[in-house]
Amino acid sequence: MEISDKKIEKQRTVDQPLDIVWWKFTTHEGLLTFFGYDNIIELKPGGKFETYFIKENPKGYKGSEGCTIVSFVPKSSLAFTWNSPPHFIEARKSSHKTIVEIKLSPVSEDKTEISLTHSNWPDDFSWEEVYDYFEFAWEIVLNNLEKQVQLA
Repeated sequence: MEISDKKIEKQRTVDQPLDIVWWKFTTHEGLLTFFGYDNIIELKPGGKFETYFIKENPKGYKGSEGCTIVSFVPKSSLAFTWNSPPHFIEARKSSHKTIVEIKLSPVSEDKTEISLTHSNWPDDFSWEEVYDYFEFAWEIVLNNLEKQVQLA
């Protein structure tokens, strides 16, 4: 499978301190505040980064099962593998994982800039709709994060 050079890139500045934004992306409790119904986060290279969006689906079809942390630099960056949503059957069956990288930068004591890059897209027709889906979905995720201003 060939990999294209396509990337989804999103930026957002949120009214939350760096520590809180890091906590939200890297802990079970933090991710629950804006992203999915449940999750397993093991903050270590190779650790699980699984988020469950469709809790009534059977195991393996609830969300990002099998996704893992590629790398992280505390309070700076997090990269994890990401799969196709279950309803994109052909892409999901391929077992290919894309890569999402989150970079955080403090703008001030109470503001954090978030840069999200979603890459490693297969040059394969079955992934075109998945790309379009995430182009839209990452906006929703960042909007949800922006709305969650309560501190840990």
